[in-house]
Amino acid sequence: MKLMRFKILSALTLLVAACASAPIHYYTLVPASGDASTAAQSAPTLPFELARVGVPAQVDQPQLVVREGAQRVALLDGERWIAPLGDEVRAALAADLARELPGQDVTGLAGGGKAMLHIKVDLRRFDSFPGGYALIEAAWTLRSTAHGDAHAPVLACTTSVSESVSPGMDALVDGHQRALAKLAAAIAGAAHSMAAGGPGNCP
Repeated sequence: MKLMRFKILSALTLLVAACASAPIHYYTLVPASGDASTAAQSAPTLPFELARVGVPAQVDQPQLVVREGAQRVALLDGERWIAPLGDEVRAALAADLARELPGQDVTGLAGGGKAMLHIKVDLRRFDSFPGGYALIEAAWTLRSTAHGDAHAPVLACTTSVSESVSPGMDALVDGHQRALAKLAAAIAGAAHSMAAGGPGNCP
């Protein structure tokens, strides 16, 4: 009986030690800083406000949520976002927009009546398939007050981007970074048209 208890306690100790030693990896969607594109460098500076970004409830978790088939998903406890997913997406888009426009994110700062872009993004899908694809689908609105009209028309668009990814979590997160960069580029393209006085067109 004592031997059985000893074996059980030993097994539990080993299990606890194994769980305690399992590493946790943290990821960010915010891209590393880099030079603006040639097109962005030649464009006028456009300050912008980017509202809080909505993300699907299914993936709004500290852990990465990945697909394992048509119906099954997995919550990867050892693979986590460094901040809430909505905050990560917003920070990534703000960085990409600042480079693409180019412009300064003045969200939360006193505008003083200055002309700026007002951007709102809601992600309808944020799909992660390791070794397959990173997909985002976003509904977004854009309003420019570049000509002093606080009641300027609002452009409403949807954009879907799917990036092929290699196996591994690093490649998956990189795929989402690329997808968000393409979304920011689409928004920036419409923004330049509106800032120049045009109606703006969905990409």
